[in-house]
Amino acid sequence: MTTTEPSPAATALPSLRLARERFLSGRPLPGGVPEEVVAGWRRARFFGVPHDLKEPPVAPSRPVESALLGAARPVLDRIVPALGADRSLLVLTDERLRVLWTAGSVPGLDPCPVLSEQEVGNNSAALALRTRRRAEVHGPEHFLDRWQVVSAVSVPVLAPEGGRVAGTLTVASPASRLGATRSPHPQAALAEAAAAAVETELRARAGRAERVLLDAYVRAAGGSGRAVVDDAAADRVVADRAVVVLDGRNRLISESAQQWLTPEVLGALERTAVSARHADAVGDVGQPRDTGLPELPEGAGYVARIEPVRLDDVVIGIVAVLEPLAGPVPSVPAVPRPPCSLTGSSVSWRHAVGRAVELARSPEPILLTGERGTGKSALALELLGTAARAAVEIADAAQDPGLESALPTWPADRPLLLRHAERLAQPGVAALNSLLDTRPDTRLLVTYTPGAPVGPCLQRLLDRLSARSVTLPPLRERTEDIRELLPALAPRPAPGQPPLTWTLDALRALERYPWPGNVTELAHVVRALAEHRRMSGPVRRAELPDAVREGPAARPLSPMEHAERAAILEALRRHGGNKARAAAALGIGRATLYRKLRGYRV
Repeated sequence: MTTTEPSPAATALPSLRLARERFLSGRPLPGGVPEEVVAGWRRARFFGVPHDLKEPPVAPSRPVESALLGAARPVLDRIVPALGADRSLLVLTDERLRVLWTAGSVPGLDPCPVLSEQEVGNNSAALALRTRRRAEVHGPEHFLDRWQVVSAVSVPVLAPEGGRVAGTLTVASPASRLGATRSPHPQAALAEAAAAAVETELRARAGRAERVLLDAYVRAAGGSGRAVVDDAAADRVVADRAVVVLDGRNRLISESAQQWLTPEVLGALERTAVSARHADAVGDVGQPRDTGLPELPEGAGYVARIEPVRLDDVVIGIVAVLEPLAGPVPSVPAVPRPPCSLTGSSVSWRHAVGRAVELARSPEPILLTGERGTGKSALALELLGTAARAAVEIADAAQDPGLESALPTWPADRPLLLRHAERLAQPGVAALNSLLDTRPDTRLLVTYTPGAPVGPCLQRLLDRLSARSVTLPPLRERTEDIRELLPALAPRPAPGQPPLTWTLDALRALERYPWPGNVTELAHVVRALAEHRRMSGPVRRAELPDAVREGPAARPLSPMEHAERAAILEALRRHGGNKARAAAALGIGRATLYRKLRGYRV
């Protein structure tokens, strides 16, 4: 867990209230308003959040079970008594900012069921999730009218796997307690301490569950099984029986099972594991307590006998023993995989794709935004469908900033995909604005990567398209989709060859890495391993690129710092960890290398 400085601007709250009123009315803002505050208001407007929202948004379905809530509840119950006299509200959310637990109260403030910016505008929980650091939002820095009297501090809660944000912890109180200026929230230390205690409890519980899964794996392998401990973890068992252990996130697969499994069968077993856990959590004792035969894809040639895995009488996963049907196992016909641009079951990803599909039903323009590599162009082509995809005209502002070659030759009856709108020059922006003025229902899909300063004309174009916009989440905010993306990104195996599989430790490393290049970067890693690895069996952590294998840096890095850190890790690997030789190979002094190692905490 890391902290950040208190709210950086020294602007008085009354001045911010005046600036917010001007922003809402479309008038010029006064000087001295912090840029991050204005950016938060703009994002809220971009997402279509009404500033006078009266009722909380419709609550999304909460997880039936939550490891975070189970670990946090004992900690938070001890803190609740301290909130009564202070008129404070304590809120726990998951990684999708769904509220899992609340206690205390603030006069005039009704808790919301979800704190995502798309639903309620800028707030401290959303900011802490995005920056992975403590965040504070005070009074008029909020976009909603109903939160103008609220001051809040939020701290991310990190999962024990090594950096993934599992949720946020927020303390909210009346803004009047801060006085006339933005000052550190009085409950910031409480929020930090509570988040640290929850993280400690998560680490203690995670170790027990993993050991129980591994023990169940060894027992299912029978007398012929032997555990193999490598430099990463005891995550593989060599056995004659085809055994798979799953809990919805982790997989333990014997070598015999690897020869039979296909991505479709793995998906069916994953769904069975999740169903067993959920059924047990809601009291449906029939399915998880009894052995069962899940429905496998037609033609699999074998059945999977299921037994639940329990910890403290709670189902945490399943053991699947694969048994062939009578006769030889038939070859499994190739099943078309869903497009990678649609792969993923996380809430944020399905929400984004669902909104994009809904918007694509009408011919008006669509704006797809997100970081580089999140799949904006691929999703845009998928939205057009097979027939329209063949006729689409593609213009890339990175190569043709003024659109001089694309627009004059574009037939009006064909869809247009404009990539990299952030690279448009003034003539290109003017041409698009003119096009939308004359043909507002044109079939236009625009991809935009935020980051660079936006001029007034481009801002006008973005504001015009904001009502029909979709923001794709970065891969680091939907790490649960990585395991679904891996088979979709890997090349199809040759006939008779098993699909590419991964050890548990390799999967953990992939999920811990922040993926600055998002899905595009993950695709390069997967394809390189599939094409160039010489080993058999699942991909091990030692085979991953250095930056992925070593885990995320201690702080967010710029693209230049990412490249530098990767070069340092590669030099250390080549020279067996000898820092003097690595420094010489990099052309820097040993003292400089030590300083950079401390900065990156390598």
